[in-house]
Amino acid sequence: MAVRPKPDLGRALQILQDGIDFTNLLDAAANHGVRPQLIRSLAELSWATVPAERRSALEFFLRRHSARMLLLSDELGRLAAAFAHDGIPFAAFKGAALATALYGDLSRREYNDIDIIVPEQRMDDAERIITSFGYHGAQGDRAFRRAFLNSQRQYAFHRVDREVVIDLHWAFSGAHLPFPLTPAEVWRDLDPVSIGDCEIPTVSKENLALLLAGHGTKETWRSLSWVCDFAMLLDRQPDLDWLAIHRRAKAHGCGNAVLLAGAMANELLETSLPSALRQLIDGSTHVSVLAGRLSRRLREGLPESEMERNFSDFHLCDRRIDRLKGAIRLAVTPTSGDYEAMRLPPVLWPAYYVTRPFRLAAKALAALR
Repeated sequence: MAVRPKPDLGRALQILQDGIDFTNLLDAAANHGVRPQLIRSLAELSWATVPAERRSALEFFLRRHSARMLLLSDELGRLAAAFAHDGIPFAAFKGAALATALYGDLSRREYNDIDIIVPEQRMDDAERIITSFGYHGAQGDRAFRRAFLNSQRQYAFHRVDREVVIDLHWAFSGAHLPFPLTPAEVWRDLDPVSIGDCEIPTVSKENLALLLAGHGTKETWRSLSWVCDFAMLLDRQPDLDWLAIHRRAKAHGCGNAVLLAGAMANELLETSLPSALRQLIDGSTHVSVLAGRLSRRLREGLPESEMERNFSDFHLCDRRIDRLKGAIRLAVTPTSGDYEAMRLPPVLWPAYYVTRPFRLAAKALAALR
C-alpha cells in the first residue's frame, strides 16, 4: 500500500505500528526498485516508528539517487541533441522519459540506464554517435553482435567512467516473438516530454500502455516496479480507450499481455480498473490463473525454474502456434551462449546455425537425466 499511485497511508501506518522487519522491508524495496515511492510514503507519515539509522540510510540513498538521475538525464539530453543534429529519428522510453511523463519527477522512479529506440536502418548512425561520446559495446564488437545478438534487436553500450549503460533498440522484443507494440506504430505517434531544458521524444500514452504491458509480460512481472508503472498509468490516464488498446495488442498476437498487466496491478496494488478492462480480464480464465500464480510468486519471493527463466517471454504469445513458431526460431538462432560453449573463428560462425539445435537437445537431455 505504500507504493501505490495513491498510497493507503492509514494501513501503512497501522502495519508500522504493529511492528515490521525493516531489514526485510528495505531489502525488498531495493530488489524491486521501489525505494523512491516507499520513501515518499514514509516521509508523509513523518517517519513514524522508522529507526533513525534506517531513515538516515534511506535519505542518503535518495540524495545519491537524485544526483544519479540528473547525470542520466543530462546524458540523455546530450544524445538527443546529437541525434537531432544528424537527423536520426529516436524516442526515449523507460528511464528519465518514463519517470517524467508518468511520475512527474525524475527522482520518483528508480532506473539505471538509458533506453533509446531508433529505426533499424539508422542503427549504424546511432552507434557512431554513441561511441563518439566514449561508450563501448558491452557485448563484443559489431561483427560479434550481428552474429550472435542481432535477434535480440537491441545492443548495450557502456561508459565505465560514468557507470552509464545505453540500451540501443530497434524493436521491443526478440525476433522470435511478437510484441504488442511495433516500431512502425511508435514513429507514427510520438509525444515530447520536457527534461531540464530539452524536449525529448517518447511514446504516446496509448503506445506506453502497450509497451509497459508487453515489457512486464516478457519479464513475467518479476519486479514490483513494473507493476507500479502500469498502475500509475491506469491512475494518471483513466480515459484511455482500453478496448482499442486491447484490439491493437490482440492484432499482434499479444492481447493477453494487456489483460495480464491490468490483472497484476489489481492483484498486487488493488488498483481500480476501467470497466472495459475489468470485463476483458474477467472473461479470460487463462489470464486470471496466470496473474494469481505470478502474484503469489512475487509476494512470497518464490524462485523461477530454469525453464521459466529461459522461456518467460513466451507469455507474450496468445496462441500456442505462435509459441511453437517462436521456439523453433529460437532453436535455430545462434546466441553468445553458443559461442561460449564452442569458440569458433569468425569464418566458421555460420556453422552455429547447424550446431545450435544439437547443443540445445544435448542440454535438455542432460537436464532430464
